[in-house]
Amino acid sequence: MNGLLGKKIGMTRIFDETGNMVPVTVVEAGPCYVLQVKSAEHDGYRAVQLGFDEKKEKNTTKPLIGHFKKAKAPALRFVREFSLYGDDEPQPGDVVNASIFEEGDVVKVSGLSKGRGFAGVVKRYNFGGGRKTHGQSDRLRHPGSIGQSSYPSKVLKGTRMAGRMGGKRKTIDGLSIVKVDVENNLLFVKGSIPGSRNSFVEIHKS
Repeated sequence: MNGLLGKKIGMTRIFDETGNMVPVTVVEAGPCYVLQVKSAEHDGYRAVQLGFDEKKEKNTTKPLIGHFKKAKAPALRFVREFSLYGDDEPQPGDVVNASIFEEGDVVKVSGLSKGRGFAGVVKRYNFGGGRKTHGQSDRLRHPGSIGQSSYPSKVLKGTRMAGRMGGKRKTIDGLSIVKVDVENNLLFVKGSIPGSRNSFVEIHKS
């Protein structure tokens, strides 16, 4: 297995053997249920479908209930696929936990970034804003000119302007695992990862 589903718990700090402080993000990684295994012969590619975070069956659609029962798994909230490499041959119904990771492993973490709502250019793109003097009254945090003169007489696609900020899928690569708590299925990842507290993330081995 080269990845796992998890939930971001929050940030804290731990101290290494030399007494240096290391900022870490605590991730509840697993237990994940193997729901389906895809093969190159049948599906055209090798992958494993994992599910995480149990929920009430009454809040699940009937097609998904059948899918979960086929794998002898409970109703799950978060389902994603991971590529399979090497000789790994998991079976539907298997349970995978944080033990697949070790201290020092380098991982990449994907998740949905925090939604910041509708934001202006100063907050969204770090614009400097307008001048603070010489008749300035209502343009301090405005973007300034966004167009041209007679040609091309339009706003070019991709121009940075105010709009909805955050709430997009982000991936951070090159993160290292500082500590693994297999008993409680916790990973301590050095640095920050996308998302708010209790948001779901995907942890891939780099």
